[in-house]
Amino acid sequence: MIRVMSILLSLVAASTAHADEFLTVGAAKSTQLSGLLDYILPIFKTASNLSVQVVAVDAGQAAAIEERNDVNALLLDDRSAEDKIVANRYGLDRRDAMFDEWVIVGPSSDPAAIRGLHDAGKAFAQIAGKGALFVHGASGASPMELRLWKAAGIQPDKAAAWYRDGGQGTAATLNAAAAMNAYTLADRATWANFKNRQNLEVLTQGDLALFTTYGSILVSPDKQSLEKFAYARIWHDWLTDKHGREAFTSYKINGEQIFFPAAH
Repeated sequence: MIRVMSILLSLVAASTAHADEFLTVGAAKSTQLSGLLDYILPIFKTASNLSVQVVAVDAGQAAAIEERNDVNALLLDDRSAEDKIVANRYGLDRRDAMFDEWVIVGPSSDPAAIRGLHDAGKAFAQIAGKGALFVHGASGASPMELRLWKAAGIQPDKAAAWYRDGGQGTAATLNAAAAMNAYTLADRATWANFKNRQNLEVLTQGDLALFTTYGSILVSPDKQSLEKFAYARIWHDWLTDKHGREAFTSYKINGEQIFFPAAH
């Protein structure tokens, strides 16, 4: 019943939306830092006459979005947090939207000998085994990093000399890794946009464990006005249908496609 009503509201909203109307999306920070949202949001506005305001969400902080009352839809890259959001009835109708890849970067000298590996857990184990410098975000390790350490059977000691805090967000962490000539983990989009590489290069990639799926979620209608819920539905449907797929797959950095459509 809610779905039928929301679709009807979406059709009405689409036909009556004015240029100054908007919705707010809580989005994984990587979609903002990569430049993806700057690219696709004007395309969406042309299609819908709706603007999108973005609340960027740090890796590992997705669950905290439930404490906010100012978002109408979500685009996140942390499946466990997304499932909790739906289970808590804060959000509904989660859909796979797209995926991207993370890479392990490090110094060209590669003291942990991880160059060319396609097993990210093994790469992490070799970094720890050698005590090679590794930089993680000071705001807390990302869900991706935590999964890889678990796959390697290692719980890094935050006091260990080789395990360093880098800063808030992937870009700041990359800057710290470049300055320290250390290993770190980065999503491919942020890496592609990163200019201060110094001696860093991509050393490990291609492991399925390094791929992250982004989920689109509607914030429940009892958490927002029906008008905003209708706008959120328009965004949600657009992003996960062929029009959204055409938009984000056409986004490239230095000629390289970064985001790929999730299987449906």
